[in-house]
This record gives sequence, C-alpha cells and structure tokens, in this order.
Amino acid sequence: MTPTSTSSQSGKPGLAGLLSSDIAGLIGFLVLVVAVLSFSTDRFFTATTFASIAFQLPELGLLTLAMLMPIISGGFNLAATFTANIAGLAMAWVLQSYGGVDAGVGAFVLGVASALLTGAAAGWLMGIIIAYTGAHPILVSLSMMIFLRGLGEFLTHGGDISGFPDFVREIGHGTLVGIPVPLWILAAAALLWHVVMTRARLGFATRMIGSNIEATRYSGIDTRRSVTLIYTLSGLMCGIAGVVMLARFNSVRVGHGEAYLLITVLACFLGRVDPFGGFGRVIPVVIALVILQVIASGLNLLGANQHLATAMWGAFLLVVMILRWVWARDFLQLLFTRKPTH
Repeated sequence: MTPTSTSSQSGKPGLAGLLSSDIAGLIGFLVLVVAVLSFSTDRFFTATTFASIAFQLPELGLLTLAMLMPIISGGFNLAATFTANIAGLAMAWVLQSYGGVDAGVGAFVLGVASALLTGAAAGWLMGIIIAYTGAHPILVSLSMMIFLRGLGEFLTHGGDISGFPDFVREIGHGTLVGIPVPLWILAAAALLWHVVMTRARLGFATRMIGSNIEATRYSGIDTRRSVTLIYTLSGLMCGIAGVVMLARFNSVRVGHGEAYLLITVLACFLGRVDPFGGFGRVIPVVIALVILQVIASGLNLLGANQHLATAMWGAFLLVVMILRWVWARDFLQLLFTRKPTH
C-alpha cells in the first residue's frame, strides 16, 4: 500500500497549501485594511489616494527588494537607504557636470550608469568583507551605513542638490499607458528578482546559505562568491532606488528615505521571509509592501502624528514576529505529527 499524505490523514493542509495560503492571507488582510480605511474616512477610496499610493510605493518597494536577498541569505543590509542616496548623488554629480537643467539624454544615461555602478560597488564591498572575513552582516552593513552617511554629509555639506532636466522629473511623476513610470520600474525589478530567486542558481544558493552556510560550502557551492554577488545585487537595486528617488523628489539629500529602513524589514517579515534566513518569496513581499503603503497613506489622511506612526510601525513589527512564532510552532507540529499509514 502506498503511504498517504499528511494532509489526507489529518485534514490539515500540506506544505504546498501552507505556502499558497500566504498569498491568500495577505490579500485578505489587504482587503480588510482597505475596507477599514474606507469606512474611517471618505477621502480614502478616491482616485487621488490610489494614484498617490502608486507613485509612493516604488521607492519603498525597490529598497525592500534590496533588503530581501540579504535577509534570505541570513544577513542584512542596513546601508540600503544611504546606498541609494549616494547612488543618487553620483547621478546628480554627472548631471550637474553636463549642464544641470540643460543636461541632455546622454548625460542622463551616463548618470544612471554612475548611480548603478556606485550602488553595486557599495554592495560589492560589503559582500567581500562579509564573505572573506566572516564578519557579521549587521556589523558590516552598519559600518557601511555610517560611512556612506558621513561621506554624503561631507560632499553635500548637509544640504540638497537640485537642478535637473525636466525629463528627469517626468520619470518620477510621469505615466505610461496610465500607470506611473516608477511603478513600471518596480514591477520589472520585482519580476527580475522573482526569476532570480526561483530559476537561477543564485536563488538556490541564497536559500542554502541562509539555511546552513557550512553545509552549503561542503555541498560544492562557492559561498564566498555567492555572498559577494548577493550584496552586489542588493547594492545595484539600491542604485535603481536612488535614480527613482532623485526623479521623485527632483533633488538629492543624504537623509532622503531614511525612515524607510524599518518599513523594508517589516515588509519582508510580513511577507513571510524567515528572519533567520533560508526562506522567502518575492510575491508575498510585494503584497506586504502594498499593505504597508496603503496603511501609511490611510494614516496620513486620518492626520496621524508622524511620531505616533513611527511607533506604530515598530509595534506592528513586534506583532508580526509574534504571529510568525505562532505559525512556525503550528507548522512544526504539522511536519512532525503523522498518523500511521494503512
């Protein structure tokens, strides 16, 4: 007789069912949040509000994608927002060098390339240090954050850099077939990350490293190369975020997006990424991003104090961690509680 599955014996969902229920649960939570905010204020369920959400979501989303792979690998990138700012400064410097508001398309392309290379270089340096010295990713990324912040303050003297061509602003505020251009960029980046994590060898190595880096090394995977590449790609995504932020704000400042760091971590954990590494998917994280952006926009419409909103994000993160612990306990019980087969 062939053994029957756990789900058929116990009536509980199997692993595939639990994984697919992540997305369904997050979508249900999103619907609930929209319903509550719609009843709380008549200004929420309007085209203006949803357009605002669509334009604000990409910069947070790109920074969250930059955080995603390091967390799945068992690490962190605390320097994400400042890497994006330094990348934006590199692009701004190129545009200013070629005429500022009169800069042409060639200067813009060169500026974007500079931003991406700057972000990738910062990530590569973190990855090299983590991979070859064994230093903890939190300490390395924290050090990089402090370095980039100080460097940015030194280069800008604590001020803003502005004065860019009008077509750059259109990238941050324009639309393509009725959809904001930054949202197209986020969708392309999320699709790329989904393909990397599900189809590429690096995605497999990232999860393996997050589960057990020593076992991964003994299995024949070059963990040093993989870790370096993970943080390089994280920095590259920060560079894309820096370009979008420059276009959105029409200026560059070292502190832009500093408050996003906590929310990127919250989005990953709400999207069922394992905080200890080894598991995480792009689609649930994207849905979690939408939920958090909807909540943020709703709080703004309700006139919530900014400091209270920050406290709420921290409390929300604590609640998510508690719920994840409860879910993990039930999941382990499901895996190890089996009835005799017939």
